[in-house]
Amino acid sequence: MTVADHRSLRALGAPSVGVGFKPEHFEAIVDTRPGLGFFEVHPENYMGAGGTPHRRLDAIRELYPLSLHGVGLSIGSPGSLDRAHLQRLAAVAKRFEPTLVSEHLAWSTHEGAFLNDLLPLPYTDETVARVSEHIDEVQNALGRRMLLENPSTYVVFAESTWAETDFLREIARRTGCGLLLDVNNVFVSAVNHGFDPELYLADFPLEAVGEIHLAGYADDTDDAGLPLLIDAHNSPVRDAVWSLYSAAIRRLGATPTLIEWDNDLPAWPTLLDEARRAERAIVEAAPIPERVDVL
Repeated sequence: MTVADHRSLRALGAPSVGVGFKPEHFEAIVDTRPGLGFFEVHPENYMGAGGTPHRRLDAIRELYPLSLHGVGLSIGSPGSLDRAHLQRLAAVAKRFEPTLVSEHLAWSTHEGAFLNDLLPLPYTDETVARVSEHIDEVQNALGRRMLLENPSTYVVFAESTWAETDFLREIARRTGCGLLLDVNNVFVSAVNHGFDPELYLADFPLEAVGEIHLAGYADDTDDAGLPLLIDAHNSPVRDAVWSLYSAAIRRLGATPTLIEWDNDLPAWPTLLDEARRAERAIVEAAPIPERVDVL
């Protein structure tokens, strides 16, 4: 798909397809100005006072909409949110005026220590209440709706009393937040826990979805020698995930989609090719109506 084809699709109402912005790709992006819907960044990388990161992101923001995808709020933490971190996030959002702001359904802090991982939660009434309270606090601080991402998980909690899809549905109902459907996370968790990803998708609260993520995973095995998938973001999107994505688009319709590739970063043309494949998948799964000229 050429840049001209991409622009024609957007003129007909095709959705945004974006990629994560990495400084290594900055020159290629500003030199070629590819037809993309948006770029996504982790706001934690832009919470400093300024400097080169801010100047680069300012330049990208002049050309494209931005999405902020946080990794440090620890929405599921049993303690209070870090107010200073939340203030910094609000400041980044005010400066760069993103079209979307999202966070993970996870916890990553304990007694002031940052654990550098996105850890799972038990799905209980107590957790529903705590996560909902934290999301209310975030949305009040930002003055806008946020999206909450479904996790990739490697363990389940015996004390869980909610199915994950019902848990997410209830949080969206209580808080008015949107959801970020990470299709790779669905497939990773399905393989790791032995459930059907299509059935999970059929029960997902799609009416709340505001964005989709796609990424690559890594293959491993657990202690019993069974397949274990890792949400590694270090490779192209796999065929099984593309198939699940097409199924999601058939149910959802055209939806803003991001290609996540954070590790073992490829050359810019490779990442752009993944975005083009997402565009094609949207058109094939949710065809854009032909324009009718009224005489």
